[in-house]
Amino acid sequence: MMRIFLNRKSISLSNPTVHKYMNELGLRSIVVPKKPKYKKGDCYKKFDNLLNQNFKVDEPNKIWCTDFTYMWREDGAKRYNCTIIDLYDRSPVATLNSNRINAELAIETLTYALNHNTVKKGLILHSDQGSQFTSRAFTEFCSLQNITQSMSKAGCPYDNAPMESFYGTFKADFANHHSFETDEALNEATYDYIFVYYNHVRPHSSNGYLTPFEKRFSYR
Repeated sequence: MMRIFLNRKSISLSNPTVHKYMNELGLRSIVVPKKPKYKKGDCYKKFDNLLNQNFKVDEPNKIWCTDFTYMWREDGAKRYNCTIIDLYDRSPVATLNSNRINAELAIETLTYALNHNTVKKGLILHSDQGSQFTSRAFTEFCSLQNITQSMSKAGCPYDNAPMESFYGTFKADFANHHSFETDEALNEATYDYIFVYYNHVRPHSSNGYLTPFEKRFSYR
């Protein structure tokens, strides 16, 4: 990743050379830990899996993915994050924090995404089978918005791999390296990381090392 950042500044160095200079400067890369392997098994599906691990999309705002994760404040209070990403360029189109992980947070996040993006008819929203996404409130909201829900098999994170990857980066780059005294400070830093750094500065491997918005703006 460091070599990619340097290349974007017209500085061409090999990986060993970059590693050598990083060692001399006392710089260490952030490593995203690998998750343990999961056993795949049959389970009841609330909604069919319409993606089947095919995450390539040919236009923006056609298929979104969503999930939850958690963070900690300095005082030990647990806070939850819900984010929605666009599979076309892997850009987060909405993110919200809350002290509760419930259908209301999922609905508020989806409402933000719909209000800030031009969405064509037939949008697919993919998630796991969490109770928030299978709740009556959320499924009825999706139906009213003409959104088709798609769901992973239970206990199979590979079916929602882009969200797993996003949250792995989110934790490794941001959540695990900062602490905040208040919800306001946590929220502001979260939005700055996601909507500024992640979307506009950080190159993404699935985009050919373009940032999400570089790929979005190149769409014709």
